[in-house]
Amino acid sequence: MMPAMHATAFAPASIGNLGVGFDILGQTIDGPGDRVTVHRIDARDVRIDAIRGLDNLPMDAARNTAGAALIALRDVLQLPFGFAIELDKGIPFGSGMGGSAASCVAALVAANALLDAPLSREALYPFALAGECVASGGRHGDNVGPMLVGGVALTTADRIIPISVPDAWHCVLVHPHAVLETRRAREALKGAYVIGDFVAQSANLALFLEGCRRGDAALVRTGLHDVLVEPRRAPLIAGFAQVKQAALDHDALGSSISGAGPSIFAWFESRAQAQAAAPAMRAAFAAAGLESDAFVSPVNGPAAKVIA
Repeated sequence: MMPAMHATAFAPASIGNLGVGFDILGQTIDGPGDRVTVHRIDARDVRIDAIRGLDNLPMDAARNTAGAALIALRDVLQLPFGFAIELDKGIPFGSGMGGSAASCVAALVAANALLDAPLSREALYPFALAGECVASGGRHGDNVGPMLVGGVALTTADRIIPISVPDAWHCVLVHPHAVLETRRAREALKGAYVIGDFVAQSANLALFLEGCRRGDAALVRTGLHDVLVEPRRAPLIAGFAQVKQAALDHDALGSSISGAGPSIFAWFESRAQAQAAAPAMRAAFAAAGLESDAFVSPVNGPAAKVIA
């Protein structure tokens, strides 16, 4: 059976870091995302034919996360053909919602459907890291990993470990109409740290992961406190403290910065709680002079998938 010559895939937005898991934890959300169409072409080129929805993204494939991922795929697998890529961006630039990762993962999932012998999602992970590196400057899996497998995932340099949580748990992601570039957010993390903060963060991460494993909301509530990254990045986000407090006032299990920001997320034990908190979180951003969009999603969000 001949492989298809073109495919379209969708990759959902994501929440990177999840507060206590800097560069190693993330989750997907149901709602916004990027759509990418990939055409298999005879030439061994990888090219970007179109980008719709956002301006000023690189058309040079090697400098675009989707293009870089497919270049890595082509080279490692020594494919005798190439790919032409069309991107439809549904995730705002500099939003902390995994936009660069979504383009790269959607491109990989679409291209994988065009291979003579498609790979597993886990086998696509190294190529996703290569693509994400173009945008973030490092091989960070906290966005691409969850997008490949869905839901919450722990990601390392060479593996993705899905983390199950109760289906009832929901999250709110509030995106203010502001841009915070990842590289600027990383600049804020430079400088010395106190060893005691690393111990506290390690304890919080352990409590958070064990709480997820047990479905124990009390453990997650105790552990979901970022003492390393959040204090340094919060000043970059207008209204951060007030938005977080609005979530906590609605009985959130915890709240922190989504990815590099400026979006803010919160976890809840039920969809009803999340829906009640979302307007209050938006109102807090409004009080800081920022319009925003709120997305309510199961914590067990979707994985990227072929849609056409």
